[in-house]
Amino acid sequence: MRSRRKFLQSLSIPMMAAPFAATASQELENSKLANTPVEESKTADGPILRVALMGLGGYCDRVAKAIQACPRVKITGLISGTPTKLAAWGSKYQVPESSRYSYETVDQIKANQEIDAVYITTPNALHKDNVIQIARAGKHVIVEKPMALNAKEGKEMVDYCKTAGVQLVVGYRMHLEPKTLEVVRKRREGEFGQILFFQGLSGFVIGDPKQWRLNKALAGGGSMMDIGIYSVNGARYMIGEEPIWVTAQETKTDFNKFKEGVDETIQFQMGFPSGAIASCLSTYALNNLDRFFLDGTKGFAELKPATGYGPIMARTHQGEIEFPHVNHQTVQMDEMAKFILDGKQPIIPMNGEEGLQDLRIVDAIYKAVKTGKKVTI
Repeated sequence: MRSRRKFLQSLSIPMMAAPFAATASQELENSKLANTPVEESKTADGPILRVALMGLGGYCDRVAKAIQACPRVKITGLISGTPTKLAAWGSKYQVPESSRYSYETVDQIKANQEIDAVYITTPNALHKDNVIQIARAGKHVIVEKPMALNAKEGKEMVDYCKTAGVQLVVGYRMHLEPKTLEVVRKRREGEFGQILFFQGLSGFVIGDPKQWRLNKALAGGGSMMDIGIYSVNGARYMIGEEPIWVTAQETKTDFNKFKEGVDETIQFQMGFPSGAIASCLSTYALNNLDRFFLDGTKGFAELKPATGYGPIMARTHQGEIEFPHVNHQTVQMDEMAKFILDGKQPIIPMNGEEGLQDLRIVDAIYKAVKTGKKVTI
């Protein structure tokens, strides 16, 4: 198998291209993160989760900075194909040279007792091999969404981690966001009545046309694999059911930027056992699309923005939902320590099976686009 670095170089794709044109709230959050001092909290209420970061790109930088405010998480390893990054990050986060690995030497982490888990933030196409490699080394795995390119890969990852006796956790940060969880609580307690409808709008205008997210070999698709999966996943936890069918339609206006197999915009619909319907849109061509809306016989809930990095705004028919905003990645990583080390179970699952179910639905959406037919899940 070719190394990750050689694979990327062969495609001439800049590895670390930033995924988002940030909203104003995201830009503010970015500014705050950029000025976060690199220092460890001393108020941990349990064992420390020692994490190695794999794929030192833009999102990984956000996670690394957020970890500095985590009482129960510490960066103890780095994995990259770029020696200069290993040196710079190692110095910044006090990671010794003995815990810095290339993609060719990463198997050596098996002997490193200072690493409990590895957080994988590499391009989508590399997730399966990366996860299996880390699980083979006996370390727990945290992987960014989408977990893999398709359900077949996802199933292999879930099965391998089970056999290896390690936990597989997917970085679904919205599953831990307080306002989102409050809406889910209200729905579970019947405050919205019978759920009838969900709308999920996920999109932004993507930038650099040469970035890996617009290369099918690395991304596995286009907007659906990056941003549309938020609406897929959101429909499931907002409605509280699993879809039984999908229909979908693709629209493409820029054939130079969005090559064959890289979707620009997909509208998709999902049906649920109770009769509830979801109508969603995933796009790389429109800004100002980050909204979830849930409607029931007794009331409604709206999240807008619903998934951005900055403060989530939420309201229901009863009024605004208000909680202090805490950096999403900080909350996520501290909770990861509790999942992996304490056995805590999240309110909304974040395990490999959760990631696999999203991939089954995405597979069905792409099939519906291709065939023009309703696809049963």
